[in-house]
Amino acid sequence: MDTIASNGMEGDQDLQFLLQGGDLLKVRSPTWKKTRYFKLQDDCKTVWRQSKKIFRRKQTFSLDDISAVRLGRQTEGLKKNTDEQVEDRCFSIVFKGHHKTLDLIACSEEEAKQWVKSLQKMISNMNNLSRQQKREHWIYSCLIKADKNKDDKLSESDMKSFLRLINVEVDDDYAELLFKKCDTSNSGYLAGEEVEHFYELLTHREEIDVIYGEYAQTTGYMSPQNLVDFLMKEQRQKATLADAHKIIKQFEPDENAKEKQLLSKDGFLMYLHHQDAMVLQPEHREVYQDMDQPLNHYFISSSHNTYLMEDQLKGPSSTEAYIRALLKGCRCVELDCWDGSDDEPVIYHGHTLTSKILFKDAIQAIKEYAFKVSDYPVILSLENHCSIEQQTVMAHHMSSILGSALVTSPLGQGMPTDFPSPEELKGKFIIKGKRLNKLEASFAQEVLAADDTDVTEEEESGDDDDYEEQHQKKSKKKLKLAKELSDMVIYCKSVHFNGFDDARRNLSFYEMSSFKEGKAMTLAEESANAYIHHNMEKLSRIYPAGSRADSSNYNPVPLWNAGCQIVALNFQTTCSDMDVNQGRFLVNGKSGYILKPSYMRDPTTEFDPITLTRGEWLKHKTLHVMVISGQQLPKVTKKKSSIVDPIVKVEVYGVQDDVAEKETNPIDNNGFNPEWNETFRFDVYVPDLALLRFVVEDHDSASENEFIGQYTLPFNSIQMGYRHVPLLNSNGDLIPAAGLFVHIMIVDAE
Repeated sequence: MDTIASNGMEGDQDLQFLLQGGDLLKVRSPTWKKTRYFKLQDDCKTVWRQSKKIFRRKQTFSLDDISAVRLGRQTEGLKKNTDEQVEDRCFSIVFKGHHKTLDLIACSEEEAKQWVKSLQKMISNMNNLSRQQKREHWIYSCLIKADKNKDDKLSESDMKSFLRLINVEVDDDYAELLFKKCDTSNSGYLAGEEVEHFYELLTHREEIDVIYGEYAQTTGYMSPQNLVDFLMKEQRQKATLADAHKIIKQFEPDENAKEKQLLSKDGFLMYLHHQDAMVLQPEHREVYQDMDQPLNHYFISSSHNTYLMEDQLKGPSSTEAYIRALLKGCRCVELDCWDGSDDEPVIYHGHTLTSKILFKDAIQAIKEYAFKVSDYPVILSLENHCSIEQQTVMAHHMSSILGSALVTSPLGQGMPTDFPSPEELKGKFIIKGKRLNKLEASFAQEVLAADDTDVTEEEESGDDDDYEEQHQKKSKKKLKLAKELSDMVIYCKSVHFNGFDDARRNLSFYEMSSFKEGKAMTLAEESANAYIHHNMEKLSRIYPAGSRADSSNYNPVPLWNAGCQIVALNFQTTCSDMDVNQGRFLVNGKSGYILKPSYMRDPTTEFDPITLTRGEWLKHKTLHVMVISGQQLPKVTKKKSSIVDPIVKVEVYGVQDDVAEKETNPIDNNGFNPEWNETFRFDVYVPDLALLRFVVEDHDSASENEFIGQYTLPFNSIQMGYRHVPLLNSNGDLIPAAGLFVHIMIVDAE
């Protein structure tokens, strides 16, 4: 068990440092800096922090909850609340979700580096654990919590407490029977091998026994040929004896079996838990699509009001919001720019109580994190409300901070006639904004008059229902534009949309429009084919209605179906729309770019996602999904007495005819190892645009179900056969050890 707790790091100096712990100065404001004691607990997973105040309650957080550990004064809190002389002693613990960042000061530079190094090593080690190891680690953590007197023994009361911790409710008679079955020494408690026996009974999976038993035809084991038979018949994948030998070598834990080239049930389960054997095709985890097509031929992961951490009216703005969006693969971020004090432009949601951040700080954060997850280009969408003077400052900051990575002239020689590709733009920043003249004018050496600085201002405000009235209001409003900023706009010049015919006749390829969701949805429903053709030539950006003050989102799928590339969502909001967005961009190396189907790039296409006339897009498939079981589903509340009643919803997103949802019956009082064994059938007509979503909820007959976890992936990225499905929490982060076990079959419809 100690080996499980330490993840094989027994004796490691960094682990020992964390287990010993030490005092750190916690920083909240320039005047609030207080000493707190921090220590890694014996489960090697939970950090304990204690106040020096005797009666203050203890607080803990899990290493699983940490998004990043950053050395130095990198956060807004440390920059604002500390002096430069303590730079080398500072570090921050940034958490996933909406938890506040922990800003800390160590006693010395060496100690700060030691904390950062040790925490990063432990987090990296935990992230690299196999699903089986994470499962063992989680169960071990619960065993430690259940052992109230810390004597490495489990009483019957401890065992009941443990079962509640792992999300299982059993009646007293069954609990007593289970306890007596394991208490072979009749001592009244479980210890040593008895605890291991209890663990084996608990983690036994009957569905795996059945599958394994059907193919284990060699003295109770799977031979390489047995494994090939399983892979080809059940998993519907090409497999050779060489593949089988490789799997046995990698996953078989029993050395004797491995020597004989046999796969035990434990090895078989370890293989099924490996990411290559899960529901997502392993090839699609890497960049596998053609990245040499013009930029507008891709769906692009895009954020709206990226600077906001919460709502649109009074929530905080933060550079951390940009960092989080970029680390989620976002490739188009928005900067809402206004005049600030001391001649420094600021970013905030204008005319609201949202807080402000410096434009230059946002650009610096974007530069540092833009290409951590994806090498492909980042679009900076400027909503510019600044004076000419501060626009000049904006241009200076972007030029000096982004340097040669900023695209300030067309790639290649001469006036371009089409967009460059994501591959050509790797590591580059593109500015989207207003421009004083056509790009062609710069090649004609047209000289602007000194006072020719007016452009029509475009604001994201107003009501969708009166689009024409808003359009007229916008057309009257003028904005002075600095030439320095205008000249930086090359491939994404913002213009008003005056209809598809006007765009085709009068607009160049690089001139693009932004559409409020209501207008865009109407076009996608009523003029889908025309919208698709428009998006073959130009880029379109969609943004949420101004009425979404709570930062809620809209369904992006109908807009993707109409070929819209930049469908901007509020990344800070947890909802099914963001889940689907994350699912769409889960593949292709999480590059933030997904190549549109060929029929959405073909100028002769007649594809219409509403009417669905016959064509190459119509590839009618029948999807069969059997939801077999679940593993280690988390509680929705932290109450010990709260046990979930899990229900699984299987949803299909895509064109109208493909949208469907089916659900299992609930399983009472079992989030640890529920079994459903329910099968569903779906018709999918346009698989290229379809996504499959698994949602697990805590069933409540009296009120709305509570969300537990979900996983969404593109239909064309599904692996058939017996597959584990990982689960993500509401923030889109992986829930360690939790998942579903399903069987999937996709066949051509007759």
